[in-house]
Amino acid sequence: MSTIMAKDIDGEVRFLARELKAPVIAETFTALGDQARDQGWSHEEYLAAVLGRQVASRAVNGTRMRISAAHFPQIKTLEDFTLTHITTASRDVIAHLATTTFVARRENVVLLGPPGTGKTHVAIALAIKAAEATYPVAFDSATNWITRLADAHDHGRLAHELKRLTRYRVLVVDEVGYLPFDAASASLFFQLVASRYETGSIVLTSNLAFSRWGETLGDDVVAAATIDRLVHHAHVIALDGDSYRTRTHRAGPPPAASKTK
Repeated sequence: MSTIMAKDIDGEVRFLARELKAPVIAETFTALGDQARDQGWSHEEYLAAVLGRQVASRAVNGTRMRISAAHFPQIKTLEDFTLTHITTASRDVIAHLATTTFVARRENVVLLGPPGTGKTHVAIALAIKAAEATYPVAFDSATNWITRLADAHDHGRLAHELKRLTRYRVLVVDEVGYLPFDAASASLFFQLVASRYETGSIVLTSNLAFSRWGETLGDDVVAAATIDRLVHHAHVIALDGDSYRTRTHRAGPPPAASKTK
């Protein structure tokens, strides 16, 4: 192949890569071509290698964008979560949920337990698993979700906002029960849960057992209706025990005794 022809092919491939919006092809086709010649790849093997690099890059970028769009307060993973304080049965459920089949089935996940036991950590980690599996996800506290819906209601677009949220396959609703809802907020929370029923997944955390949801929603009837729709297709996990956040500090060495002069 002449040098002029090689330059023409090089330019043509780069032009085609730009047209296809596939920059990784432009970045890798030359080096992979050299590797293909050195190792005797077939044309099909070379093509698969070049396209594979582009697809892998696009997948990584897509995951990064979905995680950024979710507005997580922190990035938490299951690999960083210590499971020793929860039951074996709960560990098995969490491991199953990490496969994200619950998202495809439009099932919910409810994490219950006292403060500091890792509920938010697990909720974020499961949502990140979903983002890695190409599902759009969104995170916010229960009070912030209600604030958003209240604003939509005040401007006459609540139905539109609830429909817009269906584009997210997973909604994380954090900290239900930390602050009580008034009647209007409880109604909006019910509508949020009802709008997701069998259409999308909710991953919810709460410091209150279901028997106490009437306290935070201000009405036992509304609480019962909300719980009914939430748990019909749900995995409910109790994270009990001492605070997950402070356990490592208590497990460390005791502070050195002060020296007296």
